[in-house]
Amino acid sequence: MTTRLAIYDMDKTITHAPTWTPFLIHTAKNRAPWRLALIPFAGFAAAGYVARLISRGRLKYVMQRMMLGKQMTEAEERRAADAFADRVMADRVFAGALARIAADRAAGYRLVMATASYRFYVEAIAKRLGFDAVIGTESLRGPDGQLLAGIDGENCYGPAKLRMIEAWMAREGISREEAHVRFYSDHVSDAPTFAWADEPFAVNAHGPLKLLAAAKGWPMPDWER
Repeated sequence: MTTRLAIYDMDKTITHAPTWTPFLIHTAKNRAPWRLALIPFAGFAAAGYVARLISRGRLKYVMQRMMLGKQMTEAEERRAADAFADRVMADRVFAGALARIAADRAAGYRLVMATASYRFYVEAIAKRLGFDAVIGTESLRGPDGQLLAGIDGENCYGPAKLRMIEAWMAREGISREEAHVRFYSDHVSDAPTFAWADEPFAVNAHGPLKLLAAAKGWPMPDWER
């Protein structure tokens, strides 16, 4: 029996904008407003990433350490994730994305979110959207389950995203040969997953992705309208 999977990226595919920095600012404002004074220093770290002086993972670590502190309890983490998810759902999700998610669900697809954003806060958004599973960047944890700054494993980005999707499928007992996969993303970094999917959709495509999708003949739905 064929397993139908509809795999969605999140930032700028489903949501109007990236969510990591807004999550950090939203949470810092609610928990420790004084940390907002550190935003310019986070900007220096972002410039270092653009200049390729630090990795994407290191940038995530630095920003989280500045905005959220050394650690958060599981209860604090859940409150922060839920509060931010409510804000995202209020006005930061593309109507076209909601319509497509509903259509895939009605067609019998299992809805999976695969994102470079941290799973610890993405799950609250995915739950509100009706997703069945989330594949995202994992976080380091302390001995009592507290959230730490830092990535556990790979950053779910580029080729690593496809590896993590395949690992999730293996854990779920889903063979690639018996699966039909739709994949939606806005970014060319997901080229490996686009090529692997049965139905790739270059959503809200810009720049390099638009060129790649045109060359490959991939559909380019525009949910930004």
